[in-house]
Formats: sequence, C-alpha cells, structure tokens
Amino acid sequence: MEKKKGRILLVEDDRTLSTLVRDILEINKYEVVLCSNGEEGLATFKSQKFDLMLVDIMMPKMDGITMIKEIRRYDQRVPIVIISAKDMKDDKIEGFRAGADDYVVKPFSTDELLLRIDAILKRVQRAQEMLLTTTTEIIEFGNCKLDVGEQNLTIKNKTMHLTRKECDLIRLLAMKRNELLLREVALKAIWGDDDYFIGRSMDVFISRIRKYLKDDNKVEIVNVHGLGFKMMIK
Repeated sequence: MEKKKGRILLVEDDRTLSTLVRDILEINKYEVVLCSNGEEGLATFKSQKFDLMLVDIMMPKMDGITMIKEIRRYDQRVPIVIISAKDMKDDKIEGFRAGADDYVVKPFSTDELLLRIDAILKRVQRAQEMLLTTTTEIIEFGNCKLDVGEQNLTIKNKTMHLTRKECDLIRLLAMKRNELLLREVALKAIWGDDDYFIGRSMDVFISRIRKYLKDDNKVEIVNVHGLGFKMMIK
C-alpha cells in the first residue's frame, strides 16, 4: 500500500472546486476528506486526525473564520491554510488573527497550493525532528533526572538505564510537562510513522514508563483520550 504524504481536511462549499483540489492532492499522494460547511468541518476535525486543513471563509452554517477560532481554542498546532476569494488586506489580517498559517486567494494555481502545503508540512516535520536533536542534556522534573546522552533515569537517587525509545519518549513528555503531547507527534518523532500498530507499541512504552515513575508521587502521565498524553507535575 502506497504511503500517503499527509492527511488533509478540505472545508469548501464549492463542490466543483473542492473536487478538483481533492483530485489533485490525491494524485500527489495526500489523503483528503471533504466537508461543505464550517459546522461539518469542525465536527469532522474533532473526530479525526489531520496533518493540515484547507478552509474557505464564506460558507453556510458556519463561516471559516468562526470555525478556525473554534479549532484554535483547543488545537494550536494543526496548520491551517485559508483559500478564499476575499482578497482585501483586512480579510487576510482577520484570517491570520483567527489562527490561519497561510492565506491563498482564489483563483489560485494548484501548483502553488501544492508547494505551500509541502513547505508547511516540511516545517512541521523539521520542528518535530528538532525535539530529538539534542542528546547531551539533563532534564529534571518532579523528583526525577533524565540524562539523555547516557539514557539514564534517576528517581530519588535510584538510577535505571533506558532504551533509546524509552528515553526519547520521556524526554518529549518532560519537555511538554503539563501540556498535551500529541500522539502523532510522538509517533512520527520517535518511530517515524503513526500507523495503528506502531501506536499500540507506543502504548506499551507508556505503560512501562508509568511503572518507572511510580515511585515519584509528583509525576503522573495522564491519557488524553484520542489525542495523546500529558506529563503532569504536582
């Protein structure tokens, strides 16, 4: 089965345009889900995982700006590209202030749109990879100390040696302490993929790490259903 470059949610009420854009994206190895209004787009985003969103502004039931603001209330990370016929400066400013990462004016070149999408997703991938680039640091949290270079975890003067993946996963959790670590971010950063079976493997690692941390009552790893995990520091 051919590996997809990313999963895109396209929210656009012009059926002809949305079908054209979907077909071009699919030819270029993207998986695309279509929605025809803001309400449907918001509900779909909440129930599924996407790497990027393409959003029109003028739509029935809920406009694109309102939908973006709702999404940004609980997801600050997913890249959002507005595609709109509204080309005034104030329209673009409103879109960016709502939380969009890019703004493409209709009519647009599909080649340009593809280049913008590729560039955004590459930046996201580089940011995820940078989380694991430093291997010499010492990270302290709760009563724990993680030596990334030596792959050692010390809890109350008791030290244990970790596997590389255990160390990387604890590092990601500790770097985002008290914040949500998205499941797909951890999977792609550590395992290089986020399919179902690798996800089950990560669950095993999380269970193992919880056992390692059980002696520190200041640290708890909380499951955020359907999204990922939080390392809570008391």
